[in-house]
Amino acid sequence: MNYKPILLVAGEPNSIFFEIYFKSIKSKEYSCPLILIGSYKLLLLQMKALKFKKKINLISLDCLKKKQLNNKSINLININYNKNKAFAKISKKSSKYIENSFKMAFKIIRAGITNKLINGPISKKHFLNKKFLGITEFLSKNFNSKNAMLIYNKELSVCPVTTHLPLKFVQKRIIKKTILDKIYLLNDFYIKQFKYKPKIGILGLNPHCESIDKFNEDEKIIKPSVKFLKNMNFKVSGPYSADTIFLKNNRKNFDIIVGMYHDQVLTPFKTLFEYDAINITLGLPFIRISPDHGPNENMIGKNISNSLSLIRAIEFLDKN
Repeated sequence: MNYKPILLVAGEPNSIFFEIYFKSIKSKEYSCPLILIGSYKLLLLQMKALKFKKKINLISLDCLKKKQLNNKSINLININYNKNKAFAKISKKSSKYIENSFKMAFKIIRAGITNKLINGPISKKHFLNKKFLGITEFLSKNFNSKNAMLIYNKELSVCPVTTHLPLKFVQKRIIKKTILDKIYLLNDFYIKQFKYKPKIGILGLNPHCESIDKFNEDEKIIKPSVKFLKNMNFKVSGPYSADTIFLKNNRKNFDIIVGMYHDQVLTPFKTLFEYDAINITLGLPFIRISPDHGPNENMIGKNISNSLSLIRAIEFLDKN
């Protein structure tokens, strides 16, 4: 087993992350050391507000290079953040803090100390500020890599070819190269991680894979892509109609269902598995996972948020 530490970037300070983090480390013991990257001041404020007690072990990058850690206390790398109360509204004021948190994580990864990263929920609207479609693309840019978003559950996973893109722009992004790049990353990940080639079902773009337009993307782009991949010995099939693929007797035939846009696969997937899923970014020189939900501003401070997705994220990295 690889006992390299697991980095946890706390992410958006005005989110449910610390709450689900407290619940995650309270409910289970993990083999790999957990290293939290975030604000010491905010951590203390939320521990008090949520009535959680545990010793905090302040550490540094130099300390990580020399010292073996355990999980008897919270291992924290402090990132300065001016905060005077435990909970507040999400705003762009936290962007620099989040950026500095990621920069610290990148330093640790590039130093070869670990290849395991989890980040807490982040407001795309405020932090990314339209520069990137999502954290997947933000991370890929920093490491000059291709990417694929895999929403993973051991029973079934999904991957959207386009991510957080307005629907009116999706059609222009559906090209053969993009589809092939996603399938290559998915196939490689499953072979390296699980030692088998995944069975992949590819959805069409249009309802029932039909179109009243002269140009039908399903016939002209997606079907030839599937044929090419089959000829390359990938276990792919399609295109399938999105309205029936998730029926029980259909979805059982696949390890991964690849959709053309975000909600085409994320909506049915979350209906089936709710919080029992994690978001894995493929293509990076390390494994990055995030809980499969957002900051959940409406539930901040209520101590009722579900921690299952974060627990699954830590468990996944703890076993690898």
